[in-house]
Amino acid sequence: MNYLASPPLVVAYALAGTMDHDFEKDSIGKDTNGNEVFLKDIWPTTEEIQSVINASISSEMFTKDYATVFEGDHRWKSLATPVGKVFEWDLKSTYVRKPPYFEGMPRNPEPVKDILKARVMAVLGDSVTTDHISPAGNIKADSPAGTYLAEHGIDRADFNSYGSRRGNHEVMIRGTFANIRLKNLLLDGVEGGFTKNFLDGGSQATIYDASMAYQAAKIPLVILAGKEYGSGSSRDWAAKGTALLGVKAVIAESFERIHRSNLIGMGVLPLQFPTGENAASLGLTGTEEFSIVGIEALNTGGVPKVLKVIAGDKSFDAVVRIDTPGEADYYRHGGIMQYVLRSLL
Repeated sequence: MNYLASPPLVVAYALAGTMDHDFEKDSIGKDTNGNEVFLKDIWPTTEEIQSVINASISSEMFTKDYATVFEGDHRWKSLATPVGKVFEWDLKSTYVRKPPYFEGMPRNPEPVKDILKARVMAVLGDSVTTDHISPAGNIKADSPAGTYLAEHGIDRADFNSYGSRRGNHEVMIRGTFANIRLKNLLLDGVEGGFTKNFLDGGSQATIYDASMAYQAAKIPLVILAGKEYGSGSSRDWAAKGTALLGVKAVIAESFERIHRSNLIGMGVLPLQFPTGENAASLGLTGTEEFSIVGIEALNTGGVPKVLKVIAGDKSFDAVVRIDTPGEADYYRHGGIMQYVLRSLL
C-alpha cells in the first residue's frame, strides 16, 4: 500500500516502525531518560516552522535564479531557430510529423454522405477499453510500427515507446488496435491486432495492413462492439487512430461517454444496436458488407434518432449517439479540429 503524508509524519511513522500506530494514544519511543515520547512532543509548532522559513528563504533567491530564466544554457542558445509564422516540419523526423487532418480540407464542409458497402475491421466483445484501442507501451520489433521505424533507419534500441512518439501519426496508427490482448471475433482463437482482409479472400492480416488495403480501394470500415465500448481513461489516440485507420462508424451496445464524444470529434459515427440486441443476436458475423443510410438528414440541420443499417441480407435500425447540437456540428465538419479551423477562417 502507498500513503501520502507530510515529511514530519513520514519520519514519525518510520520511528514507530509500523503504519498500524495510533499517535494519539501510543508513544513513538522513549527518550534517554526512559520517558515515553509522543508525536505531539516532537511535532514542530507553526512558529518554529515560520522561523526556519524566515531564516532560510529570501526574495533575493528568486530574483537571482529567475533573472536569466529565459536565456538558457549554451545548448539552448545553440539550437537553430527557424523564421516565419508557420512551424517548419522536419520531413525526416520519426517523432513529430505533420498530421493529415487538414489535407485537402475545403473552406466549407462537404455534405455528409451515407456509408455504403463498408467492411468490418473488427468484431469486439464487451468492455473493450481505450487500453485495447490506443497505442501504448514499448514498440515491438515485429510490429507494424517497429517495421516502420526500422525502414526509417531507427535502431531497435532507439524505438522507444508509443507515448514518446505520439507526435508521429504514422507510428500511432500502426499501434491502434494492436494490443496483444485484443480479441477480434472475426478470427478464431487469435489475440492481438489482427483481422481478416476480405479483399484478399478473408486472409489474416494486421489491422494496419488491412486498413491500408481498404483505404486504397476506397472502402469504408466499421467496427462492431459490445457493452461499454471505450471504457477506461479517455485517450485521444483511441479516437484519432480509429479515424486514421479509415473507420467511419462504430456500432456498439453501449459507449463510454467521453470516448463516444471523442469519436464524433474525429468524424467517426457512434451508433448503438437496438435495445437488447447485439451483433450475435442479430445474426451478424462481420463478414457482411454494411451500408448505413439516413445520415444525409444531418445536412438539413436535424439529427435522425435512428439510421437503417443493411448488413448482407439483414437490416436493423441503429440508434444515433450524436447527443447534442454541438456534436452534430462537429460531425458535419468531419471533426472538431476541422470545425475549429473553419471557425477561425
